Amino acid sequence: MDSRHEAPAGDIVLHRPTAPAHQLVLLFHGVGASPEGFQALGPALARDDRWVVAVRSPFASDFGAGWQWFSVQGVTETNRAGRIAEVMPRFAETVRRWQARTGLMAAQTVLAGFSQGAIMSLESTQVGEPLAARVVAMSGRFAVPPRQAPEGVVWRFVHGDQDPVIGAAHSTQAVAQLRALGADAYADVLPGLGHGIDQRALALLVAAVDAGAKA
Repeated sequence: MDSRHEAPAGDIVLHRPTAPAHQLVLLFHGVGASPEGFQALGPALARDDRWVVAVRSPFASDFGAGWQWFSVQGVTETNRAGRIAEVMPRFAETVRRWQARTGLMAAQTVLAGFSQGAIMSLESTQVGEPLAARVVAMSGRFAVPPRQAPEGVVWRFVHGDQDPVIGAAHSTQAVAQLRALGADAYADVLPGLGHGIDQRALALLVAAVDAGAKA
């Protein structure tokens, strides 16, 4: 990656805890987007004992606006996994930096991503020690079918059945594969929703994060 295109620190803290913190929620946006796009989600996710942070992807988007973890120009089923592997150490470093800042551990962390943010969050479960106890993937997918299901990690998928960018079948197939590996995984496929987050998807995100706080 060309360091000239790296973003400055641009993460946005959407909510700071007002009581001793027990949960860290990290939100990862899609390619060509920015953390500001998650600001409307902050109030719904805010809890007294929770950090909610919208993370900026580190590289300038090929689309001319926004940010990305990896380029989608010329991306294929063959080369996608390699592009993700190249930046996964940076993703893991980002998560661990926020865990160190907040004093919270992987067991208290939720990775919630949309589109490319979901891809990075999901793929992080396939390498090394798990970064979080819960992953919520919205309109996302694994780069390749999941190969392992780390103990203690919960997966939740939210996907529109009209998504023209990443088909909902990626989520339902991932759930089947994860369950075959013994995982706690579930997908909600929302009728009429395209590649986006509506009020139904937001409610499912909140429910998935709240369930992690009670676990």
